[in-house]
Amino acid sequence: MNATVTEAVGQLLGAPVRQARPLSGGDINEAYAVTVGDGRAFFVKTNRAPPPGMFAAEARGLAWLAASGAIRVPAVVAASECFLVLELIEPGQPSASFDAELGRGLATLHRAGPPMFGLDHDNFIGRLPQSNRAADRWGAFYRDERLEPQWKRAVDAGLIPSALQRSFARLLDGLDARVGPPEPPARLHGDLWGGNLMCDARGAPCLIDPAAYGGHREVDLAMMRLFGGFREATFAAYREVHPLADGHEERVHLYQLYPLLVHVNLFGGSYVASVESALRALV
Repeated sequence: MNATVTEAVGQLLGAPVRQARPLSGGDINEAYAVTVGDGRAFFVKTNRAPPPGMFAAEARGLAWLAASGAIRVPAVVAASECFLVLELIEPGQPSASFDAELGRGLATLHRAGPPMFGLDHDNFIGRLPQSNRAADRWGAFYRDERLEPQWKRAVDAGLIPSALQRSFARLLDGLDARVGPPEPPARLHGDLWGGNLMCDARGAPCLIDPAAYGGHREVDLAMMRLFGGFREATFAAYREVHPLADGHEERVHLYQLYPLLVHVNLFGGSYVASVESALRALV
């Protein structure tokens, strides 16, 4: 952690930083377990050139998820333009009820949804901007604020072949019929892959690094299946608390398309084949 950030963190916490231990994980930011002079320990995430407002938006998202009381997220301590200070979650071994607790907690989180699709502020997924402009129809929100911005970014970067552009246009033409029966907005984590799930010292689940907003709950569930890391017992416990609408299995590719496009824009063309596969299953 560089000297400027170290000094600024110490000033915000009211005690100088005595130790900053690098932590692994994450592709966008640097992470540290920080101990200050009075013995308190914190988690600090920093970036040498973050998009303006990125850490403030994450802090607001964490607080918004925590307000549901559904599942543990790290408490926000302080945020600035170049770093975020959070409660340090000490890792542990999953309890016997970990998977079921995660499924029930996620279902409860989703049920504590906002009145509209979107959120009262924009945020980021990774380092990419994510518009949360409110909408009263999920199909319109998913098209206008999720799929189209990421698609345009990828096309403008020359990452998308023309044949895929035609498939995407056909998908958008029929999108309203594909998004599933109407449901109230869910309180989404928004970036729920296995790397954003922790086990705390009590053996209970904890969610980190959100890209939160009000959306369709199948978005979180589809992303959980995209890269693995979640056991079937979690999905079974979820369904017991919050049963899924008919046809949810046919919508998995649709709701995996957004994170796949994000990965194309963050990490390059190696994910284009996955986008093509999802589109082939849809149109």
